[in-house]
Amino acid sequence: MIGRHSGFPDRQALNGLVLALLAAWLLAAFSGSLGLSPRLLLGDWPTPLDWQVWWQLRLPRLLLATLVGAMLAGSGAAMQGLFRNPLADPSLLGLASGAGLAVALWIVLFDASGPLGLYGQFAAGFLGALAVCLVVFRLGRGGPGQEALFTLLLAGLAINTLAGAFGGLLAFLASDEQLRQLSLWGMGSLAHALWPAALGALLCIPPALWWLCRCARGLDLLQLGELTAHGAGLDAPALKRRVVLATTLGVGVCVALAGIIGFLGLLVPHCLRLWLGPGHRLLLPASMLGGALLLLVADTLARTLASPAEIPVGLLTSLLGGPYFLWLLMQRRRSC
Repeated sequence: MIGRHSGFPDRQALNGLVLALLAAWLLAAFSGSLGLSPRLLLGDWPTPLDWQVWWQLRLPRLLLATLVGAMLAGSGAAMQGLFRNPLADPSLLGLASGAGLAVALWIVLFDASGPLGLYGQFAAGFLGALAVCLVVFRLGRGGPGQEALFTLLLAGLAINTLAGAFGGLLAFLASDEQLRQLSLWGMGSLAHALWPAALGALLCIPPALWWLCRCARGLDLLQLGELTAHGAGLDAPALKRRVVLATTLGVGVCVALAGIIGFLGLLVPHCLRLWLGPGHRLLLPASMLGGALLLLVADTLARTLASPAEIPVGLLTSLLGGPYFLWLLMQRRRSC
């Protein structure tokens, strides 16, 4: 494995992240505008309202935050390895922008309300990310290794630009209520995390995470260069397809369910890469645990800082990731 040696230190790092995630789960489970405690829920006289809030609202939200955070950070680590760039993230290929444009089309053109509107929004986000994936692969097909990656980057840039332009046009055409809905969804939120959404994430995201973990050895070999990796038996084009398809499945579902949550796919894997090294057999599962931990903590803060109101969780991750990204750029400039 490239980077840190395998063995006890690796297990110790993963065990520490697991324990921190469990602690964050306990904190988040009993924090919120309606304060709950284990003693209250397990006591002799818990009210039906307490159980309903915990089971119907809080538990699916915690599950969704864990899955979405793990997917965004895990796909960020995989994309950084694929492009051999520690500042890459899942938005490079335009997946989030495509999903966002599809959701905006659904909100403005169909104007559905109730469960149909919510589930239609989820489906639109996933289909938008899938359409972007097909377009990007079509444009990047057939070139040599580095040229194909460069083409994928250019295609992602073009899709991000077009999606932003059409999204602005839809915002101009939207009514006041639709514009508010678009704005809240674009800032990222887990407020609609009921059991149907959580079960949908549970069905789609774990297979994508498992698929990315299966690519760990190939991503390690790819860091040596495509010619060297090919000599070691790596099929680089097949690896790229697997990584991008797994990222499309997972990120498309995440954006459809939770909106745009920025910087998570960049911040978590980059920090863990500096701490644990570039070996993806450790970095991928550590990033998934770290992403779940960070989003759980951010969502708990979003629910409690302005209680009973709620801050969009995407704003908190951007407030954390933006300054860190600027600090990284200044550090790179000083080292040049």
